[in-house]
Amino acid sequence: MSQLTVVPLTVKEANSLVAKWHRHHKPVRGHRFSLGVIDKHGAIHGACIVGRPVGRQAGDSRKLLEITRLVTNGKYNVCSMLYSAAARVGKQMGFVKIQTYILEEELGTSLKASGWHFETLTRGGTWNREGAGRSRKDDHPLQQKKRWARILNPDYGKVEPWL
Repeated sequence: MSQLTVVPLTVKEANSLVAKWHRHHKPVRGHRFSLGVIDKHGAIHGACIVGRPVGRQAGDSRKLLEITRLVTNGKYNVCSMLYSAAARVGKQMGFVKIQTYILEEELGTSLKASGWHFETLTRGGTWNREGAGRSRKDDHPLQQKKRWARILNPDYGKVEPWL
């Protein structure tokens, strides 16, 4: 088994892997940070893109991170490595919590192995809001999703804001 290492990626590098490997999502517009996993030969086996919460009601984006994309080529342990590394980086950056959404039929095995916990089942649905002037094309799964999270710095919310 080859040794795997977590490395930083640009959003462009991570998005190229999303375009190549993701089953149902397209690349994202931006990120807070992105990570990849390479082997000892420099071959990349996965990437995750970590950004602000996508849903408007998710909470304070200065305290909350969301993994908006995670892709691998199927190499063993890469998902777990990326979930763990994203949480470590988020903790070091001072975020309170990191979250992600998976499809209802997905088990969340890598999330469990990485110390994340299941929070809730969301209702899913369209992002399109025709009456509100937010007409959008639905090119993603519309079914219910499972939200998983990991608490990073629980005391952060108790300190005074710095701005």
